[in-house]
Amino acid sequence: MKRTMIAGALGVVCAVGFNAAHAGPPADWSKVAATDITLLYPGVSPMEWITKGIEHGGARALRKGETCADCHSEEANKMGQLIASGQKIEPTPIAGKAGFIPVKVQAAHDGGTLYLRFSWKQPKAAGGAKMDDKNPVKIAFMLDDGKVAMADLGGCWASCHADSRTMPGAAETKKKYVKDGALATGVFYDLVQWRSGEKKGFDGHVADTRVMEGGKALASAEGKLDGDTWSVVFARKFAGGEGDVTLAAGKTYNFGFAIHDDHAAGRFHHVSLGYKLGIDAKAHITAAKQ
Repeated sequence: MKRTMIAGALGVVCAVGFNAAHAGPPADWSKVAATDITLLYPGVSPMEWITKGIEHGGARALRKGETCADCHSEEANKMGQLIASGQKIEPTPIAGKAGFIPVKVQAAHDGGTLYLRFSWKQPKAAGGAKMDDKNPVKIAFMLDDGKVAMADLGGCWASCHADSRTMPGAAETKKKYVKDGALATGVFYDLVQWRSGEKKGFDGHVADTRVMEGGKALASAEGKLDGDTWSVVFARKFAGGEGDVTLAAGKTYNFGFAIHDDHAAGRFHHVSLGYKLGIDAKAHITAAKQ
């Protein structure tokens, strides 16, 4: 994956989340390396489809321990375009829907707080119905410390199932869930989200159900728009409360993120493949102490 340097000063503040005591993000983000990750439009590709070898040729590779990123990171844009167009695994394509979104991800820490910065250009609006009229954009990331089955191979796909809410034929009341997920056993994804219209961040988790609150690790979430470029910075404390994965220097964590663009909701988002986030440790994305 290419690492580039990007300008850190973005001007117009459009949304700011809640704050708590922390040292603050890097003063100059242009000095922090950025990892280029392409989010793709996934259509109807739940875990059941991915692991079914008849329809997904990569099922055999998964069984051998190869990750989704191993096979698809270089072709995520082509895959997303194919799916968004309705040519594959999307029964209800949205005319003009972007097939992929290139995102730059930066990470740093101050010894007690992780800072994650995501920046990307706003895709052209499709002009379809506004599924979430309150929020033009939402961005979320999930962390796992090795307890969620398949998270090391498929990122957050382990929480996506054929009967999840907004999937074809699924009940609207069904939430995303993790197989055998439970806070009591530590089997869950740590979920953090920022919403542009509501101007706030959310700290929750995904276990047997998805919960958007209850966590204590999120210190702040801020979003900015400069022309056609979004920038969102999360400050996430190493330790929190219920549903928060505890972070520590020298360790790596399973990491994935998603953007709901153009007032999208539910499965109609753009998602990353599964990657590794390291705290002072070699990974796809490494947060070094500033």
